Amino acid sequence: MKLGLLTAAFPTMSLEEVADWAAQNGFEALEVACWPAAGAERRRYAGVSHVDVDALDDSAVRRVRELIEGRGLTISSLAYYPNPLDPDPAQRSLAQSHLRKVIDAAARLGVNLVCTFIGRDQNRPPEPAFADVLEQWPPLVRFAAEREVRIAIENCPMIFSTDEWPGGRNLAYSPALWRRLFEAMPGQTMGLNLDPSHLVWQFIDIPRVVREFGSRIYHVHAKDLEIDRDGLYENGVMSLGIGWQVPRMPGLGEVPWNRFIAALIKTGYDGVVSVENEDRAFEGDLDQVKRGFVLARNTLRPLLV
Repeated sequence: MKLGLLTAAFPTMSLEEVADWAAQNGFEALEVACWPAAGAERRRYAGVSHVDVDALDDSAVRRVRELIEGRGLTISSLAYYPNPLDPDPAQRSLAQSHLRKVIDAAARLGVNLVCTFIGRDQNRPPEPAFADVLEQWPPLVRFAAEREVRIAIENCPMIFSTDEWPGGRNLAYSPALWRRLFEAMPGQTMGLNLDPSHLVWQFIDIPRVVREFGSRIYHVHAKDLEIDRDGLYENGVMSLGIGWQVPRMPGLGEVPWNRFIAALIKTGYDGVVSVENEDRAFEGDLDQVKRGFVLARNTLRPLLV
């Protein structure tokens, strides 16, 4: 396994600057943020574009490859996490159109993986919401398969605040839903970008997930989660995590990293473990962001072989 990081935490740095820092600090791979370069999306941790897929001509492809390979790094995936099932038809169309561009860019760069969300209309009940998936996603999966690019869906429910209530904005959050997704989608193109932090507050057994879905784990996010017991006491589980799920850097929360990595090793996963920073204690100041990634590196490095 290789240790990587998601570049979205460095919005003020160029890809070259991020690659320099990552290589100098013991990281081996980059999950490269590819939101639209116009930066229209202002959601936290979104809107960062380290590869402008709209301007990726042949010379840009060469520059990106030289930049990454010249520093001994690899690209683990291209990253774009919108809501492809947004209830607003215009926003839905924009998200799906840009996702297709990211898939095309992955093929041109020789990267066989794009990490994203399934999406969801948060106001629709589960069954109508899943019907949206069945209607909208097969063409996207076929588009990726034709380019020999796989799609890794992150298992984040996307319900952190009241504006995402009641259903959240990403339907692919549980084992029962993953089984249905993989049965419904053609071939092996779709898999998981497994983030164990989202399993903690849902009280889902992390090693069991790895055992069951090992062959569909195409990418791994390294993020931790702390359950704020006072917040849980005040709000209860019916709040769906709002007020008591606290994202942390690896080692500062409740993910059993030794058991998680052991399960990945046993199932044969040999891909990238990509550190994702959503820890408010390690954001704002660039030096503090970097310290968070160093802490994560120190936590994970002894476990990765």
